[in-house]
Amino acid sequence: MSCAMKSLVEDNDRYLKSFQLFLERSSEHKCMQDFIHGILPDILASVGEGKANLNVMGVGSGAGEIDLEMFSQLHLKHPAVTVDNQVVEPSAQQLHLYKVLDQDCTQCSRDFSPLLHTDLLQILQVSGLMLYYVKDPGATVTFYQSLLDRNGKLLVILVSDESGWGKLWRTFRTQLCNTEISQCVTTGDIKAYLDSKTVSYQSYKLPSQMDITECFTEGDQRGELLLDFLTEVLDFSSTAPPELKRGVLDLLKTPDCSKEVDGRVIFNNTLEVLVVDPLQ
Repeated sequence: MSCAMKSLVEDNDRYLKSFQLFLERSSEHKCMQDFIHGILPDILASVGEGKANLNVMGVGSGAGEIDLEMFSQLHLKHPAVTVDNQVVEPSAQQLHLYKVLDQDCTQCSRDFSPLLHTDLLQILQVSGLMLYYVKDPGATVTFYQSLLDRNGKLLVILVSDESGWGKLWRTFRTQLCNTEISQCVTTGDIKAYLDSKTVSYQSYKLPSQMDITECFTEGDQRGELLLDFLTEVLDFSSTAPPELKRGVLDLLKTPDCSKEVDGRVIFNNTLEVLVVDPLQ
């Protein structure tokens, strides 16, 4: 990343604004909800078999909407089981929103933390993992996999390498990505790691899209926020070298990243869930 450009995560307020706009303009949560209601129940059936209590961890849980949907399905599958849940989320604002959302939930006991406390770690039946912004995604997967119970499952949710993100990051990784953290990681990277370790897993594609039309209108505030989120660069429009900005915008309009629908530019935001088995 050019020294003139800063990572978006350095400005938490702008990051949260761009993330909220991303959620409004994309079908990300909708495709996750479809997975939770359509596929996840069968996965959860074996996880809680014969258990009176389940230990569940969410890493990068955000404001908790998706986590709580998962717990609703878990409760439907195992209504008599109690759940201990550790939530790890570095954003104080997101943790606060999660706690507010969680006020009416009586199905679980929860511990909220911005950092992982190793003294609180237990054998896990389910662990949900977001791998953006960690130093070593492969080692992180192996660590959480090592915590799984015999019938436990690790759920890794990331953008697919076949998405527009994959093409964007493969093309401009050296210019956009912070090399010290896994800012530009896709399921393709994780599957390659798991395959190299002969780890068994199942994968599920979650088709998703995002309207990025405003990105191509110079000076549009919403477009600039979305560009920041897409590139992970703070104030990308004003700090990126002209040739990089032009290259990114040109690529975002290509069929590798987006399609045009009724005059709108619709970005390929496809996600993928990897369901990883315990270490043998």
